[in-house]
Amino acid sequence: MRAAQLRALTALLDEAVAAQAPADLVVAACGEPGPLSGQTAQEAGRQSMALHRLHARLRELHLTESDLVQVQEHAGQLLAYDQWMMREAMDLAFPTNPHPRSEAARLHLNGLGRPADDLRRLRDALRSERDGEPAGPDR
Repeated sequence: MRAAQLRALTALLDEAVAAQAPADLVVAACGEPGPLSGQTAQEAGRQSMALHRLHARLRELHLTESDLVQVQEHAGQLLAYDQWMMREAMDLAFPTNPHPRSEAARLHLNGLGRPADDLRRLRDALRSERDGEPAGPDR
């Protein structure tokens, strides 16, 4: 049972890590100077929805192994951050009430940041366990 749960969680985190690359690019694009294209807005919406669906699927994963449940919870927090960052980027890039301070904050956007790296490391630790290697200390 543990092996099946480990495979399911790892597969879902593989998808989440893969989804972070285009989401990271969109967040960075939202921080580019000058006017942003409608294509950027559409892509931001798509990436936001993809992260939302992955987060929902992660929450729906039925795990019974306590350490895997902890990984699931931590991964959920990291995906929630990605979703929040995407929303913030969209709000700053396409404001309803533009403000100079918001524009200054927008120009500092450059991607998802460290939580995206943390999710990748978490997935890598699970992969190592799944493949029979001892899990590292940051698991």
